[in-house]
Amino acid sequence: MTSIPNVIQELTELLSALPGIGKKSAQRICFYLMDRPREEIVRYAKGLIDLKDKITHCPICHFITEETPCAICRDPKRDETVLCVVEDSLDVISIEKTAAYHGKYHVLGGLISPLDGIGPEDLSIDQLVKRLDNVKEIILAINPSVEGDTTAHYLHKIISRHQDIRMTSLARGIPVGGDLEFTDEATLTKALEGRSDMNGRHHDQ
Repeated sequence: MTSIPNVIQELTELLSALPGIGKKSAQRICFYLMDRPREEIVRYAKGLIDLKDKITHCPICHFITEETPCAICRDPKRDETVLCVVEDSLDVISIEKTAAYHGKYHVLGGLISPLDGIGPEDLSIDQLVKRLDNVKEIILAINPSVEGDTTAHYLHKIISRHQDIRMTSLARGIPVGGDLEFTDEATLTKALEGRSDMNGRHHDQ
């Protein structure tokens, strides 16, 4: 039986740990990369190092950025009175593609999940509360799942103490268990336009 070189075995293990990549796919990627020019591999390697060294999280909204604060937080044309609260940076990117939202964001960095040992203290909820002084509306753009509903319920309890802040959630055009990241722009736009108050009232555009 032909032994697979250790270098390929180790890289296969690394790649198969990535989301959505199994052992067979990882091995195919290894063999693909092995046949590419060395300069191309160096570019891949540099890109990965730059990803780690140059990308950080905005100290205000926690979105990914190369500069702090991020471009969205620095943009004076953005409505500072509306905050869209999302799970991660991929959700910000998805919503931005719709061009239907012109407020600012707050990235939680995950969802409350007691089974996984993730509590409110592990998310950027304290930082969110500190941003509420001039906010008039909080849009909870959180994936409809058990963890998402748990997080939304907790945030509603915390933010409802500020009686002058309106809390809305996306319309349920997004399927239960679906991710904002994989939702098309048209559906996301409808979900934003049709958002409703947390007490059930429809949002009037």
